[in-house]
Amino acid sequence: MHDLLTFLTSITDSLPYLFSGLWITVVLVIGAMGLGLLIGIPFSVIRVYGHPFARRCVALYVWFFRGVPVLVLFYLFYFGLLSWLDQMPALDFLPLGDAFFAAILVLGMTTGAYQTQIFKGAILSLPQGQLKAARSLGMSDISAITAIILPQALRFSIPAWSNEYSIVLKDSALAYVIGVAELMSRTRSVAAITHKPLPFTLFAGLIFFILTWAGVKGLKRLERKVRIQGYTQ
Repeated sequence: MHDLLTFLTSITDSLPYLFSGLWITVVLVIGAMGLGLLIGIPFSVIRVYGHPFARRCVALYVWFFRGVPVLVLFYLFYFGLLSWLDQMPALDFLPLGDAFFAAILVLGMTTGAYQTQIFKGAILSLPQGQLKAARSLGMSDISAITAIILPQALRFSIPAWSNEYSIVLKDSALAYVIGVAELMSRTRSVAAITHKPLPFTLFAGLIFFILTWAGVKGLKRLERKVRIQGYTQ
């Protein structure tokens, strides 16, 4: 009973510190998913409709970021590429030496590669005659893609996108290796101070589980809301 009370007291005392890390984790995931979305949509269009050279360049990008572990990318970017670019006076306006910026960049570019494949698959699943029909009505390819193809593809991508959200959320726990004080980093610090690694790790795991459940639940509601009644792929 005494041990339980001691643990609960430790948790209560540590909550403000841990919740500050939770907020950093949430912002990190939102920023990474947003950057991945900005990358994935145009790159998926290039993969399907682009010039052969552009398609090969995007394929190389996807191959690299899907093939290299996120942990390795953190080291390569933060201690390598971004550290080198940070020494250039012309790029002083960018926070290249900031660990949080590096974490969003790495996670965003990584999920951007996966989202490219998600949106590409959704585009290819649509009836291919839609683009030809739009052309016959006098629409340009860009107008047809943005007004007809992408709205449908984005709707069909939501289930896979929710899976990607849960993956990015879990990958964000690796950002501690470059000094980002997110939830897992702060959990490790508290566990080291209190000498209770297991309970605090379980507590952090519960928080990640709740975030995953809430995000996936919200995206399922969005999927139902934007579903076109009577329309199937």
